[in-house]
Amino acid sequence: MLQFISTNQKAESVAFFEALLTGLAPDKGLYIPTSFPSFPEGALERWSKASYAEIASEVLGLYTGDGISKEELQSLCQDAYSFEVPLEQVKDRQYVMRLDQGPTASFKDFAARAMARLMSHDLKRNARKLLILTATSGDTGSAIAHAFYQVPGIEVMVLFPKDEVSDRQRKQMTTLGGNIKTLAVEGKFDDCQDFVKRVFTDPKAAHLPLSSANSINIGRLLPQSVYYIYAYSRLATQPGEEITFCIPCGNFGNMMGAVLAKRMGLPIKEIIIAVNENDEVPTFLQSGAYEKIVPSKNCLSNAMNVGHPSNLARLVHVYQGEMDETGAIHKMPDLDAMRQDLYTVSITDQQTRDTIKEAYENEKLLLEPHGAVAWAGLKHYLQDKSDKGEPVSKDALIVSIETAHPAKFPDEIEKLLQFEPEAPESLLAVEKKQESYDVIPAEYEAFLKVLLG
Repeated sequence: MLQFISTNQKAESVAFFEALLTGLAPDKGLYIPTSFPSFPEGALERWSKASYAEIASEVLGLYTGDGISKEELQSLCQDAYSFEVPLEQVKDRQYVMRLDQGPTASFKDFAARAMARLMSHDLKRNARKLLILTATSGDTGSAIAHAFYQVPGIEVMVLFPKDEVSDRQRKQMTTLGGNIKTLAVEGKFDDCQDFVKRVFTDPKAAHLPLSSANSINIGRLLPQSVYYIYAYSRLATQPGEEITFCIPCGNFGNMMGAVLAKRMGLPIKEIIIAVNENDEVPTFLQSGAYEKIVPSKNCLSNAMNVGHPSNLARLVHVYQGEMDETGAIHKMPDLDAMRQDLYTVSITDQQTRDTIKEAYENEKLLLEPHGAVAWAGLKHYLQDKSDKGEPVSKDALIVSIETAHPAKFPDEIEKLLQFEPEAPESLLAVEKKQESYDVIPAEYEAFLKVLLG
């Protein structure tokens, strides 16, 4: 059975469901598979006629082992993925994949819904309970809250930076109640993330059945590899054709999904990593020196305001390096290989705004800030290649990722485009509901007091 090891390499290997329910490894590292399973023979061609749920069940089945039957996994995925995954052609073979059609209008729905169902399956089988902790910079919290709402045996606590989420993002988390509790932290996302990480190894909380639904949990990453595979299955015109993805990145879970897909056999030519002004990763790949940004910069693309991405440790591990949870590098990864596979670019807020305007005026392409960072990153990549005498063919298959519905950012869209984007019912419904959340200072002890009751 496939095993999962810690990026800190000081914890015992475990099977999928133990890694899923534990969240963070005992040595504070992140779980990563010991090896990457390959696609079955002819799978990519066969998947061109399969539904999203069918692809997801096969891909996840490569990791879950005998912890769940094939039939149960298929049923779980059918239930999780009941919405569309639009691939919008912009020009030539450049597409935008809209991952905003789920119940919270965010790409986080893809991972959260599968993860909730997988956890529930194992908890029922073993008569266990869980308290799930999640830090969010925007969309993760709402996706996790909705995915786990009223799931038996699971309580959820979501932490978010008080002043750095949009009204609609906040209301999606704070209007549920029941088994969902929300904490507004008077600080940054990195504070929220640090609290969640620290409590897992705090003896004072050792009696709590803790797990995490952040992308530190391997159960978040694996489902995120599926939509890259799905996009390829729908757009590739010949076997072995290469594809390039441009991904807006914050905590780098979305990007790691693409890395996993590539390692499993998806013919990805290059992954364009587009970040906002929190540019610690582009700086690292260019210079070889890593330095966290503390505090993280508050940018328009708020869900990407991360000064030290947790999943960077996984990326470093994949490229034969070792980085601990503090960001210290104990073994340098193969930077040459990383630079060959990954193209990094930082996009300013002004470039983000300009891109929202230009994309709509020139292409009738409606983007929100995170998707605009990706689209701006793609434009930068294409121009850079051209300047270096390596122009990208108009026949090259390229997909840029849109991670949230534009209606989540109505004020910014209206300011730039003079109209308010039409909101799906999932967003309109929260406007009429009553909010309930607590506010705490950016202090670990204040969080621990609330957690321990």
